[in-house]
Amino acid sequence: MTSSPSSSPTHADVLTERLTLRPWTTSEATAVLDGTRSARWADDFPAEGDRVIAGLFTQFPAWLGEYGHRLIIERESGSVVGSIGLFWPPSEGVLEIGYGIVASRRGRGYAPEATRALAEFALAASDVHTVFANVELSNPPSVRVLEKAGFHRWSTEEKTARFRFTSPDHAQS
Repeated sequence: MTSSPSSSPTHADVLTERLTLRPWTTSEATAVLDGTRSARWADDFPAEGDRVIAGLFTQFPAWLGEYGHRLIIERESGSVVGSIGLFWPPSEGVLEIGYGIVASRRGRGYAPEATRALAEFALAASDVHTVFANVELSNPPSVRVLEKAGFHRWSTEEKTARFRFTSPDHAQS
């Protein structure tokens, strides 16, 4: 999948066995917001969460940077099947991650595969030692995604669990 030179990302893709995690381009975000379809999108992309994220890029331009939000691309088909992102910048070495896979591609293990890969990528940044995600307890599939990705439950409140993925050299408390 290539973009025109004016909208090509300058940051490296994160590759997994079955997926490419590629930074969004501004033209893709505009297409999502305008409702313009791309032949390279799964039939049910974008989901509501993708539209929300695309609408926030002007407010949070760092989300389009090297450690920002990415499209999840199925390598076999070349189709965009979701998005995943780091809510940059980190605060005291801690960074939040969010993800979503379109309904037609759920149950294939793409979400944990992408989540683990992007968390490992984030921990390579010198100012990040922990990646976390908050999940509503009423969403057991998302809890399973984080567990399969190697995240550990950090805390639980009334309706929310907080999971984290920490660099090996950072003491867990």
